[in-house]
Amino acid sequence: MLLEPTVNALVDPDFDAKSDVFRMDGDIQRPDGVYVDGTFGRGGHSRLLLSRLGPDARLVVFDKDPTAIQAAIELQAGDPRVMVVHGGFASMQEELKALSLTQVDGIMLDLGISSPQIDDAERGFSFMREGPLDMRMDTTRGVTAAQWLAQAGVEEIKEVIAKYGEERFAFKIAKAIAARRESRPLHTTLDLAELVASVVRTREKGQHPATRTFQALRIHINEELEELARALAAALRLLAPGGRLAVISFHSLEDRMVKQCIMAARRRSEAQARLPILEKDLPQPILKALGKVLPTTQEAADNPRARSAVLRVAQRTEAALPFGDTASFVNAIRLVPQPESRQTRRRR
Repeated sequence: MLLEPTVNALVDPDFDAKSDVFRMDGDIQRPDGVYVDGTFGRGGHSRLLLSRLGPDARLVVFDKDPTAIQAAIELQAGDPRVMVVHGGFASMQEELKALSLTQVDGIMLDLGISSPQIDDAERGFSFMREGPLDMRMDTTRGVTAAQWLAQAGVEEIKEVIAKYGEERFAFKIAKAIAARRESRPLHTTLDLAELVASVVRTREKGQHPATRTFQALRIHINEELEELARALAAALRLLAPGGRLAVISFHSLEDRMVKQCIMAARRRSEAQARLPILEKDLPQPILKALGKVLPTTQEAADNPRARSAVLRVAQRTEAALPFGDTASFVNAIRLVPQPESRQTRRRR
């Protein structure tokens, strides 16, 4: 979704987020350079981007999902410009360094969960299909949702569902989960969906009662917001002057983080603004916001998941990064609403 505007945001020097028309293949010079697709999925964005890039360009694709990586390897076999990394986009700076790449010309991130992952009941992401309660993006490592729910305390479950799902019935759901596991564990997606539905009696029209709970658990199990914060900081370090960042988000927590990052990087701090220094000598913004793009009416009609999508685009300026922590204004602790019990557990 948002294929044309996302790819145009990276390769079209005249990209305009306010435009209803995005230029096609023949209208844009095919640039070379280094680009990153931090969420390969099944390769829709990558394939379109490759069609717009020159023969000497390189595209580094990341994904946690083993099935997505297999699709990426198949693409790589037919296109030597592609380099594949099995890992999350939070590690892009370290992985690119290992590939002897220190700067890139464009980074695109399509956040959240992909349609193939939702449609595969065995992955455990869907409350509409019977499957194991897994929810891991990378099925080769980590704790499943079922394992976490079997040992987490009521307060910790409540905090996760409230903060990551913005669910007002979080405490009732957490208590119901704890009570249920005393008699029998939650093994499947429908086990959890039916339990939540028995507690959440009211919900927005057209929304399943378990929507927010499943979203919260998925975010927590995969540490999605923590990884996004690290990825945004890495992007600021990696982008070459003039390089573009294009991020598609699907819920308010993700979009808020992306928006805050761009806003922080495009303005001076209040402390800097009060310094007795000439305007021209003040530290300059390191990002220029290029606006946001929403799905067209037709795209939202064709793909209901696209209705909540927001694409935000920013461009790296010529300004030097701040001294010390090169992205100190992208503070994961401030931006990510971490449950208190998780922080306590990590200090043990």
